[in-house]
Amino acid sequence: MEDFLKSLPQLAAQKKKENQAYFKKLKKKAPKNLDNRMQQLHDETFEEVDCLSCANCCKTTGPLFTHKDIDRIAKHFRMKPSDFIDQFLRIDEDKDYVLQQVPCHFLGADNYCSIYDVRPKACREYPHTDRRKIYQIGNLTVKNTAICPATYKIVEKMKASIPMN
Repeated sequence: MEDFLKSLPQLAAQKKKENQAYFKKLKKKAPKNLDNRMQQLHDETFEEVDCLSCANCCKTTGPLFTHKDIDRIAKHFRMKPSDFIDQFLRIDEDKDYVLQQVPCHFLGADNYCSIYDVRPKACREYPHTDRRKIYQIGNLTVKNTAICPATYKIVEKMKASIPMN
């Protein structure tokens, strides 16, 4: 996993144009069984890829925090939402709440999340490869191929099993 993770950004960069073109075609004419097939590819890949041996998403990127996320996590810490924001978050250029820094403050040395049960919605849904109508998030999926080994593998399996000629 370690070697694959090191080569992932370069592999993803090499496939970026091809993947963008694939998702563009997918968006124009998605197969009828796409959601079911994507769920199969997602499940199959996550039997091979162990997030706890990787945690690259938590080490290199940060999620967006919704107001519901902030309220839920602040309550978990018995803090005021404003105190949670001041201590852990900042507002980015898109006016979204994001982590002040990465790796994530809540990621342990063992790659376990200390707030897993109350983690942000973006973390719960990452890498979004089991989402319905994945063609709607093609750009995000292509971006995630450089971060998440599972996403990279799923996109490669998609191209092989769901050809878009």
